[in-house]
Amino acid sequence: MELKTVLFEVTDHVATITLDRPQAMNSFNQPMLDDFSALWDRVRTDDEVRVVVLRGSGDRAFSTGMDVKEGIDRHPNAWSQTDPGAFLSPKLNQVWKPLVCAVHGMAAGGAFYWLNEADILICSQDATFFDPHVSYGLTAALEPIGLARRIPLGETLRIALLGLDERLSAARALQIGLVSEVVPAGELWDRADEIARMIAAKPPAAIQGTVRAIWESLDATRTQALRTGLSYTQIGNPVGKAEVDRAAVPRGRWTLR
Repeated sequence: MELKTVLFEVTDHVATITLDRPQAMNSFNQPMLDDFSALWDRVRTDDEVRVVVLRGSGDRAFSTGMDVKEGIDRHPNAWSQTDPGAFLSPKLNQVWKPLVCAVHGMAAGGAFYWLNEADILICSQDATFFDPHVSYGLTAALEPIGLARRIPLGETLRIALLGLDERLSAARALQIGLVSEVVPAGELWDRADEIARMIAAKPPAAIQGTVRAIWESLDATRTQALRTGLSYTQIGNPVGKAEVDRAAVPRGRWTLR
């Protein structure tokens, strides 16, 4: 792949994607949309990749969303236009390999396309989260709709309606369940990599089936979700069990969170 806006490497089954537009606070433009379209296709089809870590370069921001100076390509017919999430979001691209997001600095607006679909989201102590759309006269819709499926509705509405007037701190993000862990800035990337490697060491058929079953359940009734989940265990368990020696699974090494 020839990538223009991100760095990509695969080591020991962990793919690390680094947003690499620090001069624009890692905002996305059309080349970045194109890069992610190619990346998710690679990640989905390459069985050497079991887990993905997403992080941002520079000191100021994980990502501030869409690059308002460059913009993105939009079809002149409004009914033919595509949501940027069609390029950026792993689940919309049928990627069921876990996504670990490591957030530092600002995470704003369109950055939630990634955060909303992260399987594990951690941040550094300097991280702040906000959505500036309404402050600029723009309807905040796509990002908060996704966000409302992972944090309380009232918190989503507060972020969406206060715009630039308030930012969510790392401590508050932990309280409401947006992130599951807050670490010092200097430890963020190492901790994300550590989490990813613990996941990558497990049978990939079990991991990917788990991710798919849980995410697809959000769009289904309880009964439908349970029936679909059962079929995934019937498909995936024989494969996953064959990938591991049950007697060799370590039981005494664990951490308490």
